[in-house]
Amino acid sequence: MRVRETPSLAVLVIVGAGLAAAAGGHWRVGAGVVGLGLLLAAGLRLSLTPRHAGWLVVRSRAFDAALLLVLGFSVIALAVTIPQP
Repeated sequence: MRVRETPSLAVLVIVGAGLAAAAGGHWRVGAGVVGLGLLLAAGLRLSLTPRHAGWLVVRSRAFDAALLLVLGFSVIALAVTIPQP
């Protein structure tokens, strides 16, 4: 495995764990983990060079990081603000 794919795979593992938790009936915890995975992706995209960021590079660094930050905070806010049944 190449080193440059490691950050992307780490994010995929975290998001996959969040989706598994949500599928297991703990949707609030799962959504929080997915949101944290997206925030991790934003941090990695900001801190790594394009060569080391691997699959996290889509557009410019600012665009990628801004989109991932908005999505991450939105998913966490959604998980926190929806009342439990």
